[in-house]
Amino acid sequence: MSFVAYDLSLEYVRAVAPLLATLRTRDPALARQAQAAVASISLNLAEGSGRAGADRRHLFRIARGSFNEVRAAFDVAVALGLVDAPPAPDLTDRLGAILYRLTR
Repeated sequence: MSFVAYDLSLEYVRAVAPLLATLRTRDPALARQAQAAVASISLNLAEGSGRAGADRRHLFRIARGSFNEVRAAFDVAVALGLVDAPPAPDLTDRLGAILYRLTR
């Protein structure tokens, strides 16, 4: 059985990878933080999918926090003129909505 949120998070990783590569050449520290956060989304979703109750919800909340961190990293990168625009707006909105529902 497939876990849609996890699958979507991997799609998001693939979508942000090119911008992370660009960001690595312009602000390596911001790129490292964004890369760690984007990996954390998928990792916490995978771990949470094997848990139950409050522990499960806690891991999904961590995934959502990491998602918010990635979005903020790209907002900062845009504001600093390091990249032109945040990646994959439709995918970002869809993943954000799913993560929101998982934490409620």
